[in-house]
Amino acid sequence: MPLPTDAHPIAFVFSANPAASKSFYSDVLGLPPISEDDFAVAFDLGAGSMLRLTAKPTHVPAPHTAFGWSVADIAATVAALKAQGVVFKIYEGFGQDAEGIWTSPAGEARVAWFPDPEGNLLSLTQFG
Repeated sequence: MPLPTDAHPIAFVFSANPAASKSFYSDVLGLPPISEDDFAVAFDLGAGSMLRLTAKPTHVPAPHTAFGWSVADIAATVAALKAQGVVFKIYEGFGQDAEGIWTSPAGEARVAWFPDPEGNLLSLTQFG
């Protein structure tokens, strides 16, 4: 049996201390918290989707993207997040612009990466 048509995605980002990172996700990124317990802080992503900042005391961030968003205007979104104190990653030799935005070789996507307070790598992507 396939997933029901009303199933909604739940994304997981691990955290050694979700309560401490809660303000970044809610105040800086603007995600509304919807629940909090000893295991996770959950945020509403809209359209029935959820992000769970899940407790894992031994968590060590991976060097790859943990979670990302598709945005309509990456330059405006990067500027707005920078105004909130977010620092975007610049990778040596990757060809990003001064704002940290990389354009794929065929031009079909523009991507920017930034860490959360624990070092989990998050991304923004503008397609087209």
